Amino acid sequence: MTLKLYCFGESGNAYKAALTLELSGLSWDPEYVDFFGGETRTAEYKSNINEMGEAPVLIDTDHDYKITQSGAIQDYIVHLSGKLNGSTPEERREVLRWVLWDNHKLSSIAGMTRFLMNFLPENKRPQEVIGFNQGRLQAAYAVLNDHLADKEWIVGTSMTIADLSCCGYLFYPEPYGFNRADWPHIDAWLTRIEQTPGWKHPYDLMPGSPADRA
Repeated sequence: MTLKLYCFGESGNAYKAALTLELSGLSWDPEYVDFFGGETRTAEYKSNINEMGEAPVLIDTDHDYKITQSGAIQDYIVHLSGKLNGSTPEERREVLRWVLWDNHKLSSIAGMTRFLMNFLPENKRPQEVIGFNQGRLQAAYAVLNDHLADKEWIVGTSMTIADLSCCGYLFYPEPYGFNRADWPHIDAWLTRIEQTPGWKHPYDLMPGSPADRA
């Protein structure tokens, strides 16, 4: 099986897909996307790779199939590998519920806030927007922390793509309003993920990290 993931180190959404591939046991290769150089906004990228002008993108050359959006990519990886999903129809729907929640309430806000705080010139960072987003993030962290108070994993008794979606931005070092020490149940859950054989930090798993450009 030949799987290629268009990704770059700073992208939490790409990390969700890359980490799911890595922990699924499937063989895959990363393809670096020069997001900060404007590659995703070019006509060539939109025409040939992703009309939405985004990463990640997964290409399965064996089946002549291309899919975008991290949650959909994760679902396809589950389909190929038979791993990292719920064990019953009810659990699989619960996994989907948390993936959708993360995409709407957690990762979308975390990714935007991290970008505004770290990847824009300091004089162009909109402080009111950042403050508003951080308030929304605090509410999302509270939901996740409370959910994990009596659970090792978000759904069921083992890791699923619900975990790998919700953790997507939480391992990044750049400041955006998340401090693991403030959320003990999230902290313990992230430690369990880190201790999973095959886990890698986003900057070690994907090309294009700050270290690569230093």
